[in-house]
Amino acid sequence: MTFPISKAPWNKGKLVGQKLPLKLEQIWAIRIRLEIAKNIRELAMFNMAIDCKLRSCDMVKLLVRDISRNG
Repeated sequence: MTFPISKAPWNKGKLVGQKLPLKLEQIWAIRIRLEIAKNIRELAMFNMAIDCKLRSCDMVKLLVRDISRNG
C-alpha cells in the first residue's frame, strides 16, 4: 500500500499566532494617513476599535444599532 506524497503545510515559513500590539507611533501614523486621505469612515472605525480595544472579528459583527444613540 502506498501513501500519496504529502503537501507542505499552508503555514510553513509563516508567522502564526498572536501578533504584537501596535505601538503608539504606529497608531498615530495610521490615524494621520486616514485623515490625509479624508477616509472618515475608516478613521471612525479605527478609532472605535482602538478606544474600545476591539478585535477585528468583533468589529465585523457590529451593527449600526449597536453603536448609534437612537438605536
